[in-house]
Amino acid sequence: MLSKLALRNVMRSARDYLVYFLTMMLVTAIMFAFHSLLFSREIQQLFEMAVIFAVLVGLATFFVVLIVAWLINYMVRFILEKRSREFGIYLLIGMKKKEISRLYMRESLLLGAAAFAGGLALGILLQQILLAILYSMIMMEYRPRLEWSMGCLITTAACYGGCYLLALLRCRGKFRKMNIHALMSSQKQNEEIRESHEQAKRWLLPLSCLFLLAFALFLFFFKAWDGAVILGFLLGLVLTIYVFYTGVAAWVICYIRRKGSWIFKGQNLFLLRQFSSKLKTLRFTLGTLTSLFVLALLGCAIALMFNDYQNQTLLDKWPFDVMVFSSDTSDTFREELDLLNRECSVEESLIYDIRQNGTDTVNAWLYAHLKTFGGAYTDEDGGLDREALGRDEIWAYYEHDTYLALSDYNRLREMAGLLPVELEEGEYLLHLKERVWDETGDFTGELEIVVESDSGETRATADPVSGEAEVTAESHSGEQRTMAEPHSEETEVMANPVSGITEHPTYLRSAGVYTEPLSQDGHNGADYLLIVTDRTAERMEPYYRLLTVNLDGPAPDDLLRKLDALPSEDSIMDLGGHRENTDMACGTDNIVVYVVTNIVRDNLIPEVKFMLSSIIFALVYIGLVFVCVALTVLSVQQLSDSAKYRFRYQVLHQIGLGQREISKVILKQLAGFYLCPILFAALISGTISMYLGWKFNVHTGTHTAAAGYFGLAFLLFLCVYAVYFVVTYVGFLRNVLAKDCR
Repeated sequence: MLSKLALRNVMRSARDYLVYFLTMMLVTAIMFAFHSLLFSREIQQLFEMAVIFAVLVGLATFFVVLIVAWLINYMVRFILEKRSREFGIYLLIGMKKKEISRLYMRESLLLGAAAFAGGLALGILLQQILLAILYSMIMMEYRPRLEWSMGCLITTAACYGGCYLLALLRCRGKFRKMNIHALMSSQKQNEEIRESHEQAKRWLLPLSCLFLLAFALFLFFFKAWDGAVILGFLLGLVLTIYVFYTGVAAWVICYIRRKGSWIFKGQNLFLLRQFSSKLKTLRFTLGTLTSLFVLALLGCAIALMFNDYQNQTLLDKWPFDVMVFSSDTSDTFREELDLLNRECSVEESLIYDIRQNGTDTVNAWLYAHLKTFGGAYTDEDGGLDREALGRDEIWAYYEHDTYLALSDYNRLREMAGLLPVELEEGEYLLHLKERVWDETGDFTGELEIVVESDSGETRATADPVSGEAEVTAESHSGEQRTMAEPHSEETEVMANPVSGITEHPTYLRSAGVYTEPLSQDGHNGADYLLIVTDRTAERMEPYYRLLTVNLDGPAPDDLLRKLDALPSEDSIMDLGGHRENTDMACGTDNIVVYVVTNIVRDNLIPEVKFMLSSIIFALVYIGLVFVCVALTVLSVQQLSDSAKYRFRYQVLHQIGLGQREISKVILKQLAGFYLCPILFAALISGTISMYLGWKFNVHTGTHTAAAGYFGLAFLLFLCVYAVYFVVTYVGFLRNVLAKDCR
């Protein structure tokens, strides 16, 4: 008998809480699909960095399990409260508490098992969609095939089943403490609106708004961020969200008490009473849902940032097929060239030296002026604070400025598909990352570079130049560059205080700035190169040596691995199994940094895309589940109260409102309940996304407007939001509009 009763109750629960049932199916499908990526043998074989993907998705699963456990616990307790009168009647007719507890647990397990089975079927379809998206993002062909792993099934079942069992065990303890009176009156507890100290509480609304403004100012102007500051910022923000809803509820109640003019228009009094009652009983729940919406929107916005980076910047990051770094300036790259000729077809190659003359003029200017360093190495006069720089281990730039001979530079431009440039004796070009150019503009007018003297010694000084005329020159890339007036060719006689020899330093004149991609993450300089004539370069010392190669056709899939396997005395292996050189600088890219000795573009781009896709998938995974969980709670709250609202809307019908007017009132009621948390969350997450998007553009060189990341994330969010809202609205109309209202 109990089995039949349990089955009947399961069918009724699935119908009454359809949104919850479908959400649990969707959550199961999402978990199964993402877990299947963890256990995919093909992904593990393709990428040595698959462990990073596993770690990120595993970390995302941890947060997903926490929020799913909260949802299941919330819903199990919620359904228990809604059916408390039914369970009280069971006690009255002679059933024991243990029997009722077992009946409810059996019903919940049957409902959960049905959702789990349906979710697995949906998860197989979602798995194929995720794999197709992943392979498309890493630019590899995917052929649909069914991947089934026992480990994936066990992991998904353990996460899902563990959440259910914990929630049911908590409810069983609650059953033991209940009596007939408690069960019969439990459903009415949430109907009571306890109003106390509302006049004082209403001031929490403007106070929370002031705190939100303070958080926004702190976000944009505070510089010394660390883990403790970030944690304190987030905790304070979450606390402010809860305080906000307490203040809103008190403000609405006080507005009704003083009989504001707006409440007498249309059905506003009815709607305000409904809204205030929900805020009073669900302010903690609404605060939690708003926090989930904030996290979901931020996760989606950050995922879009990384996706934008790999689409905008990554393909231009490495313009050459193969590059090899060596700190040995006498290296002939014989083994590397033999390997390349053996494994693939070499179209053209170039061995050349990056040079230095013992100066660091450009380094000093960049350390003192780039936003990346936050003014940590800037002295009171706006120059470089060398003492502060010496206290930190900074790997952004080489010890000395990096120079390249014009002939090698033009050869590289030719290999990259760019037009050659010309220089006269006494001139130099600055080849700069476009990201740095966007921040600094042309700063060559603030530099004085000395490359030689009659005594054979070198000297460089940095002295701001002001008030000079400026002209505009067009680079071969077709971009307009602003250049300072070249220095005069006059020489200044200087006395060496050490040797006493009179020196005649030679100043180089700036001939322009170029910003085309040239692999400047430690190979062709770090962020920049100074291009000088061959005659000037010959008088400089070789700094390190490079091999640059273009291939005739795509590179083999294992070419980078074979290059990294060649013996090397000054290299170590990184987490991805690639060779790193301890003598290399890395530039100032902070979000995505990938500095390795050997570069094979066709091998590295899919791997880096896979690493970025791991971050994107983990963030989307968390965001999607958080949104579904939050919207489920909103929908179930409204649909479960539809029977109670039926009487209230029947009264409205009896005093003259037709079906169309009642439908509009229902729409307004649901819209207010749905829009309150989402608009509040959009305000908070939009502000944070603007800040993060601006910082992301500064550090990566992407050009998407900071608001664009959040805008697209919000539109995607609204699509999911609209589906839940429509389902809730239709279900609410069906439950509320009885025959006498039609």
